Amino acid sequence: MNERRTSSGVSFESGRRTARPAKALFIGLALALGACAQPGPGTDPKPENRELGENVKVFDPSMSTADIQAAVDAVKAQQLNAEFGNGRYALFFKPGTYGTPDKPLLIDVGYYTEVVGLGRTPNDVVINGHVNVYNRCLETGTDGNPSNCIALDNFWRSASNMTIKVAGGEGCQAATNFWAVSQAAPLRRMNVVGKFSLMDYCSAGPQYASGGFIADSRFSGTDAVVNGSQQQFYIRNSEVPGWSNGVWNQVFSGVTGAPTTNFGTLSSDGKTLGTYTTLLSTPVSREKPYLYLDSSGAYQVYVPATRQNTSGVSWGSGAESDGRSLPLTSFFIARPTDSAAAINAALSGGRNVLFTPGIYTVSQSIQITKANTVVLGLGLATLTTQNGAVPMRVADVDGVDIAGLTFDAGAVNSPTLLKIGTTSTGGSITNPVALHDVFFRIGGPHLGKASNSLEVNRSGTLLDHLWVWRADHGTGVGWDSNTADHGVIVNGNDVTATGLFVEHFQKEEVLWNGERGKTIFFQNEMPYDPPNQAAWKNGPALGYAAYKVADSVQNHEGWGMGSYIFMNVDPSVHASTAFSVPLSAGVKLHSLLTVQLNKGMGIIDHVVNQMGDPVTGDAATGKPAGTPSMVINFP
Repeated sequence: MNERRTSSGVSFESGRRTARPAKALFIGLALALGACAQPGPGTDPKPENRELGENVKVFDPSMSTADIQAAVDAVKAQQLNAEFGNGRYALFFKPGTYGTPDKPLLIDVGYYTEVVGLGRTPNDVVINGHVNVYNRCLETGTDGNPSNCIALDNFWRSASNMTIKVAGGEGCQAATNFWAVSQAAPLRRMNVVGKFSLMDYCSAGPQYASGGFIADSRFSGTDAVVNGSQQQFYIRNSEVPGWSNGVWNQVFSGVTGAPTTNFGTLSSDGKTLGTYTTLLSTPVSREKPYLYLDSSGAYQVYVPATRQNTSGVSWGSGAESDGRSLPLTSFFIARPTDSAAAINAALSGGRNVLFTPGIYTVSQSIQITKANTVVLGLGLATLTTQNGAVPMRVADVDGVDIAGLTFDAGAVNSPTLLKIGTTSTGGSITNPVALHDVFFRIGGPHLGKASNSLEVNRSGTLLDHLWVWRADHGTGVGWDSNTADHGVIVNGNDVTATGLFVEHFQKEEVLWNGERGKTIFFQNEMPYDPPNQAAWKNGPALGYAAYKVADSVQNHEGWGMGSYIFMNVDPSVHASTAFSVPLSAGVKLHSLLTVQLNKGMGIIDHVVNQMGDPVTGDAATGKPAGTPSMVINFP
């Protein structure tokens, strides 16, 4: 294991880690804390803002720091360990300044909590203090102190559209903002002034982390962003003063200050291989729609425009002007008690939809049939399917934005959870359908089954940060319980994915049939639980590729793509390859890797097709556990 040191003098391990299930054995399931739509802890700071739901807390600068601190601490107390709980919260801050360097506001962000500034740019809301995510400590040591402290399950939370002037904290945690997260915990439109770390190095070990996603954010100061133990991370269209280190797969696109690509290149001391993949620009992007207050104090939703070949933040010269602002009056404000029929009536009448925080039971498809419709979830609003329904369908129309929603499979199998378009013959590159921070779960909070999670038929669709997860822990988890063949199937052409996390599905996790697809950053863990090799075979091939490009495809490209294996039922199970692609001049993959997470627990024989060393857990026969097998370019 190699130790590195950041410019701030913080040391950390940057080598192998144990797999998530090794520590998941110690995690009890979080209790559901109240009904899906119950009011949150405390009272709404501003009762006049309840149009957005009881679980949206709206703060303004006239409130005392002590009162705001008490309110956010009450949400924290409920949500900090509620991994599969029912609470959903959004903490909104009106334009202004909160806290002072001497009396900072310290916000700890728990599960299913969204922290948002309501300004037109991140500069309009200033937090003097921290917006933190720390490790969860899952045990108590013999000395009575917390132990087994990790970030591996720090999922389902977010922060966006504000400035953090880092101040406050005690001891090791002083003067640094920590965002120690794993999947489904994005930062967007953030302006962080001061030290920032993606690893919580202050708690007891082992401090493992498995993130993550940042977009449209600026980090300023003299200290590099601390990657630390984050095994992989994707940063898009942002600005950084430097980057401390990599572990396996650190990917940057359109990031000012990003390190130079060194993936697979041996270090000068001959001890480590580089982990950085950097694209100077992002080929196509559209930032996530966001809520803000206009000059009259009315709520608007800003919908950014699609951009080509960009770098840096979208708000660097002030508020964007190439998108469109939609008044809140153009939205149907959905609550968990609303039926799919009521939501569909609003959609067919030309309304957009804003889902307030909560859990929605969906027994028939929510149908999006009009172009340029915006569907925005607050507080990680969750749609749970019932009776095998497909919770949401998008017709063959362009310009639709779906953002901030989580889709949960139900106990009766659904054919898919979100279907974009019906055919692959239409679509727009300049005004595409776009998904932002959309998450899928098969099992975890309850038994779930779905043959597929996301089906993309509309050409040109943008997939901007997805976590598609067949649960490896929680309720209803088992090879014959939370059954799910595929995570993502792409049939449309010219589909681009920026930040694609897909894990544990029972066949190909991503199946890409469309032409001219692009993926920038892919993270995968193969299923942990095949009972034996006979149960997990694809014809003569052992197991299934994590990322499969159809044999008929002529053009496809990907960058920064990793797949990991940990077989905790039958450790002898093999996967023949992680990536399976056709041999075509137009199919190109860059910066590929495989990793065996725990020694001897499953083997991936090749990285892509028949190329790449096996990860066997044994240096004599392949790559040791925790050491990636890398392919710099294919072919």
